[in-house]
Amino acid sequence: MKRMLSMLLVVAPLTAAVAAPVTVKGSDTMVILTQRWAEEFMKKNPTAKVQITGGGSGTGIAALINGTTEIATSSRPMKEGEMEKLRARHNSAGTEIAVAKDGVTFYVNDSNPLKSLTMDQLKKIYLGEITNWKAVGGPDKQIVVFSRENSSGTYVFVKDNLLGGEDFTAQAQTLPGTAAVVNAVSKEKFGIGYGGAAYAKGIKELLVNDVAPTLENVKSGKYPLSRDLYFYLRKSASGDAKALIDFCLSPEGQAIVTKVGYFPVK
Repeated sequence: MKRMLSMLLVVAPLTAAVAAPVTVKGSDTMVILTQRWAEEFMKKNPTAKVQITGGGSGTGIAALINGTTEIATSSRPMKEGEMEKLRARHNSAGTEIAVAKDGVTFYVNDSNPLKSLTMDQLKKIYLGEITNWKAVGGPDKQIVVFSRENSSGTYVFVKDNLLGGEDFTAQAQTLPGTAAVVNAVSKEKFGIGYGGAAYAKGIKELLVNDVAPTLENVKSGKYPLSRDLYFYLRKSASGDAKALIDFCLSPEGQAIVTKVGYFPVK
């Protein structure tokens, strides 16, 4: 009996409670950024754990409402209907934190001679009213349109801010993530797609209204498709979640934003 008691006394400290991981879910646009933040944060805080998953802004916000993630990442503002569901379920209006800035970028193949399109031209392409590159000064070839799934915050942002709430052309090929859009455009000579500025590699980035999505133009709002990237929580952050957010907004965290290819919010 004494021997058994002794063994229990030795084993007991190993069963001490381990802090639950901070769960972060949502925006595909923000996955690379949040992964980099999490990696550096956990290096500085070895006892903290952060779990990152994508799926789209709408998916992350739904998980926040359902209580299955602590932080939702979103490349668009929450909708009023989503806020109402959050209030009904958690008696809270939630907390919105802008953590970075972005300029939604339109990509074409490197071989495409065009350098810039207007907002109106882009709108007509994505509504299906312009279907040939010749109509906007390009080659006499059919435009191959790539888009995102409707759970994507970038899809919603483009629909609201470029298409005025109208539906995308039925000819648009829907792809599951920004990386997939970039890959498709890089292989399709007559393709066009869109996504976050950080993904514009291996393809040509179009100017919009002759304005580039640079730091100065995005922060000033001169670039017409500038936006904030958000963290959403059910209530004010505490514990490791607060420490993570503080790190993301710190000079070191905002430097990571720049390294990834987005723009600092402060």
